[in-house]
Amino acid sequence: MPGPEDITPEDALAEDQEESVATGPDVIARFLKTAPASPGVYRMMDKAGDVLYVGKARSLKKRVQSYTRIGGHTNRIARMILATASMEFVTTEKESEALLLEANLIKRLKPRYNVLLRDDKSFPYILITRDHDAPQILKHRGARKRDGDYFGPFASAGAVNRTINTLQRAFLLRSCSDAVYESRTRPCLLYQIKRCSAPCTDEISLQDYDRLVAEARGFLKGRSSAVRERIQKLMEEASTELEFERAAAYRDRLQALSHVQAHRGINPQGLEEADIFAIHQEAGQNCVQVFFFRTGQNWGNRAYFPRADKSVPSDEVLESFIAQFYDATPCPRLVLLSQDLPGRALLSEALSTRTGCKVAVTAPQRGAKRDLVHHALANAREALGRRLAESASQRRLLDAMAAAFDLDEPPQRIEVYDNSHIQGAHAVGAMIVAGPEGFDKSQYRKFNIKSGDLTPGDDYGMMREVLHRRFARLLKEQGPKPETRPLDDSDPSRCADGPPQGEEEEGHHPREAPSTVSKDEQTPLWPDLVVIDGGAGQLSATYDVLDELGISSLNVAAIAKGPDRNAGRERFFMRGRAPFMLEPRDPVLYFVQRLRDEAHRFAIGSHRARRKKAASANPLDDVAGIGPARKRALLQHFGSAKAVSRAGAADLQAVDGISKQMAQSIYDFFHEN
Repeated sequence: MPGPEDITPEDALAEDQEESVATGPDVIARFLKTAPASPGVYRMMDKAGDVLYVGKARSLKKRVQSYTRIGGHTNRIARMILATASMEFVTTEKESEALLLEANLIKRLKPRYNVLLRDDKSFPYILITRDHDAPQILKHRGARKRDGDYFGPFASAGAVNRTINTLQRAFLLRSCSDAVYESRTRPCLLYQIKRCSAPCTDEISLQDYDRLVAEARGFLKGRSSAVRERIQKLMEEASTELEFERAAAYRDRLQALSHVQAHRGINPQGLEEADIFAIHQEAGQNCVQVFFFRTGQNWGNRAYFPRADKSVPSDEVLESFIAQFYDATPCPRLVLLSQDLPGRALLSEALSTRTGCKVAVTAPQRGAKRDLVHHALANAREALGRRLAESASQRRLLDAMAAAFDLDEPPQRIEVYDNSHIQGAHAVGAMIVAGPEGFDKSQYRKFNIKSGDLTPGDDYGMMREVLHRRFARLLKEQGPKPETRPLDDSDPSRCADGPPQGEEEEGHHPREAPSTVSKDEQTPLWPDLVVIDGGAGQLSATYDVLDELGISSLNVAAIAKGPDRNAGRERFFMRGRAPFMLEPRDPVLYFVQRLRDEAHRFAIGSHRARRKKAASANPLDDVAGIGPARKRALLQHFGSAKAVSRAGAADLQAVDGISKQMAQSIYDFFHEN
């Protein structure tokens, strides 16, 4: 422990300033004096300036006033009040605008005490373009910048890919890029297997191809019966005219359409466009099941598991979830709910404002729509049951892993490291993260090896660089690894109906959790176990780095492949312990193999991406002052970058847009040595 003489004046001043920052109801009471009485959004921040909570209110002043006392609140809100050091306000004209702003801020800031939509990845769509004479069908995700017709959303990329593959068999639309289309001189394989009509080589006229595109658009817009009747009629005409080959082609297209409709699931009559939300709560967790219906067809469903405190009721979770869900997702004209919401009218008004048309939000009580909601609720219940079972299995695995590797407690964060390269070229280090909820891909990191003095293929040196960069930065940003895990809202020592165990009663500050968890998921940032893909050499290289950085409390294990690289015969190396093996059928062994294989997959993928980027790199990209236009002009004039590098200054100056000074700069770049 450092003595008083080891504390600098700057450290003492920082501690005094931190202790002087007041928190709690008295601070909120001061902000109450300046709080407006109009609708708006408020933010509550802690001592470090991190946002604890984002809320909206019809009257900000009345809402803030409710936080000036501890009594009458749940433990979650009481802890939030006690941690509040400052507040900010944003006023809006209407409460519905405040609801939209609140949802946007929650998704962006991820406050600890709000309900968080953890999976906010955009949904995939089917796009049929309009910017080419022969429109293309493709999967699209993200901003709608390209001119065309968008159909969706679909629940998953797999659903889109399957639908596109089947639509290609039904309507023979091209999926190749415009560049490939322009360069074709003969039909590709898709034409041979009857999944494209090959307009690129004039196997079909553009006029006939446009009719196929119109049929595909009509089918995706819900006019499937008319499309089927037309193809049926064409098949019968071809059969009457004894053109059996053409009739067989129409027959295959009809079968493809039947295949699409057979995989739509439930298709209710009279429900053209709607989203269905159903929520189920169990064991302190939430599952929201979302079904998508467009053009009278079921386009899939997805289960979400929003993070919320156990004390938050299901209606509050669902209302916050829907507001965040439609922050970046187009909203249909009808939203069906599994239960009524107190703010349903306000939610309808806010969604109508966002979409520019009337959006009805309702909880049906009878009829076919109620049956659909019950179906969604059953799916939510089953999905949460599977998740709880997987979580219990994962906890048992982590308990067994703690016993196998002599850990003090089950690991909450496991980091696995691996390298990938080809004889040292384009070397990449990879880190994957796993915990109680499985792989946490948002925490994955890749490291482009930068050291120029490494011997090509020096795996030990690469591992030292990766680990030094990782843990030096972690020390700088988070400080030393704490000896005890910080408390969070999911700590079992906290009881539901009273003050958290081990803490003081109301009116006193609870223990503050150190800043060793990520803001979005409360995931520990310091690993409980580090796994290295390698043997004793990699383990020694790892401890060289940790000893250099003064890190002594990390558990590190190296996993070496067995003889002949046989899976199941891996040897483990840990400091202070003889090398050991696990039983061939030990679940912990299978789990560690999965961790290693995932790190290997991520490292190889990162290496291939870097190698591909390097292969397509152009030396002209590194020349100062050379942009896309000048590079294009140089390549068109000389034919290749290699020819440019061999050209003289006078020849370079002859290119349009290349001045005498620029020509000399290009010449010097390639001839400086």
